[in-house]
Amino acid sequence: MRPEILNPLFAEVTALKGVGAQLAKPLERLGLARVVDVAFHLPSGWIDRLPREELDAADVGRTIAIQLTPVNYRMSGSARAPARVEAVDARGNHVTLVFFGGNSGWARKQLPLDEAKWVSGKLDRYGDALQIVRPDVLPLTEPCPGGREAIYPLSEGMTSKRLAALAAQAVERAPDLPEWIEPSLKAKHGWPEWREALARIHADPADATARDRLAYDEVFANQLALMLVRGAARGKKGRALQGDGRLRDQLRLPYAPTGAQSRTIAEIEGDMAQARPMLRLLQGDVGAGKTLVAAMALLIAVEAGAQGAMLAPTEILARQHFETLQRLFAGLGVNLAILTGRDKGRAREATLMGLQSGEIDILIGTHAIFQAGVDYRDLGLVVVDEQHRFGVAERMMLQAKARVAPHLLVMTATPIPRTLQLATHGEMDVSKLDEMPPGRQPIETSVINEARIDDVVNGLARHLSGGGQAYWVCPLVEESEKIDMAAAEARAEALRARFGERVGLVHGRMKGPEKDAVMARFSAGELGVLVATTVIEVGVDVPNATLIVIEHADRFGLAQLHQLRGRVGRGGGRSVCVLLRGGTLSETARARMALMRETNDGFRIAEEDLRLRGAGEMLGTRQSGEQTFKLAPPEKFAELIGTANADARLLVDRDGGLTGERGAAARVALYLFERDAAVGLLRAG
Repeated sequence: MRPEILNPLFAEVTALKGVGAQLAKPLERLGLARVVDVAFHLPSGWIDRLPREELDAADVGRTIAIQLTPVNYRMSGSARAPARVEAVDARGNHVTLVFFGGNSGWARKQLPLDEAKWVSGKLDRYGDALQIVRPDVLPLTEPCPGGREAIYPLSEGMTSKRLAALAAQAVERAPDLPEWIEPSLKAKHGWPEWREALARIHADPADATARDRLAYDEVFANQLALMLVRGAARGKKGRALQGDGRLRDQLRLPYAPTGAQSRTIAEIEGDMAQARPMLRLLQGDVGAGKTLVAAMALLIAVEAGAQGAMLAPTEILARQHFETLQRLFAGLGVNLAILTGRDKGRAREATLMGLQSGEIDILIGTHAIFQAGVDYRDLGLVVVDEQHRFGVAERMMLQAKARVAPHLLVMTATPIPRTLQLATHGEMDVSKLDEMPPGRQPIETSVINEARIDDVVNGLARHLSGGGQAYWVCPLVEESEKIDMAAAEARAEALRARFGERVGLVHGRMKGPEKDAVMARFSAGELGVLVATTVIEVGVDVPNATLIVIEHADRFGLAQLHQLRGRVGRGGGRSVCVLLRGGTLSETARARMALMRETNDGFRIAEEDLRLRGAGEMLGTRQSGEQTFKLAPPEKFAELIGTANADARLLVDRDGGLTGERGAAARVALYLFERDAAVGLLRAG
């Protein structure tokens, strides 16, 4: 249970004065639903408003605050023309105040002639004259608007000034908390108390010491939570699973495992032979052969007389894993089953009975495989694919299906940068597949302006006439499945006008059987083009599809582009990825496009993605509901993680964990930064 001292911070945002239903909407768009969210919504920058008594050309380019008196209006009858107000300072120096958008009435009201006002804005030069465009205006009864002003990330309907006022209220509600940082470490860095740091950063966004303290707190809480999770898992009673090789020896593989695969399989076999539960993360680039490694681990469990379960994030991927393992295990006498949310009635009942009786050796499915009513006779191994789509709680729910703690293997095709491994998977041992199976060729990537889309469609026609198949991924419009679906439907219709019924469509809002039918036709070669949203981002495997077009590629992050590109290059032939970009590119988008063209190395791409986008987005945590880092920017990770990890270990090993004075403070920190699942695990253990 959350400590009562934190209750004022975890109240709804409407507890702040002035926040009603109308203001709550723009706050909700920013993800600010509670007081603590507002408190942790830190300024992204600041403006220094320089107080001045008179105008000076030396201040051109700076934001100034000065007392001015309007002396003349220069208004146009056109609503499109700017409204201009001539004004003078105390010495009679002239400046023009410019307002756009037909604001002549507003300008007259705010700036009546011969009435002095505080005016603030960026001083510019227009020809030989000085001007301030879109200035802020305050009456002289208000304090001079000079000084440092915080700038916040905003949404429509919200201003930095309003957010600053709400943040001040949130800080006011923040309690004084006991200190969780080791005293000598805090003294070494000169860090203030937690509440003081929070107040200071909102008052002065340039306060690096306060910002570092808050970033450290969040990283420390994360490291402590991972350490406690690992300790709880390691402390659980497990059992050794030693396979005799009778099933693995019968496999007829299409190629010899790579050195990286053989090494990883040996690591997993060694882990599973221990009574202590395995906790292993398997990183492998797109196409590196993670499925074979998972298959070997599942066979070890079956050879040892236990059951295995494989959890996939989407129904498409679950069904593909099922079909792949069925082919791979053909003739071995291993009984596989699949369970997804759409499996109902007798088929579902038969699967549940087979699990309980032990007749089913391996179950593959979506989140449905850990829901209530799904019981295993003897679950010994849990494999989680595309782990970043699942939270710790979901993994624990599946593990709870076992009589004793099962071994856990989690896999990701999104390589995790070295600087993030400790921050996000500190409780796990890590294996890395850094070799490609023989015959895999690099995917050729080109970047083409969307103005040349007709050329791309003509190239697609040539590709189809040569017997090839292709994916066409539609633009990521916004975080709305409905709007993304509309974009996909429009593109499919346009391509059908050229290629007829050879064009198929899949998107996230289709029902499972519809999706399966389209995918089956594409896999069988009946369809030449599969138009899709990012529902095909992971797991879809059609070796004959050797061309992928990603529309509006500049709207996607690097990791997602790399995942999508990995849908091709799965056979032995030449594969091509076409990135259709918008007419104008930001510097970040330009850097993404250049790197995609330059390399197929997912580990290098992951490092660059971290630098360009930050940890939360790169790991896909916004989609999964995983906890993101709000206060610790990615550039601080490498600097803070080592220290935070050492401090957390000191707390666990020397200071008694969550018992004692510092431990009690650290418990509060875990709840404050919403890493309290670790506390629950300790209680459960």
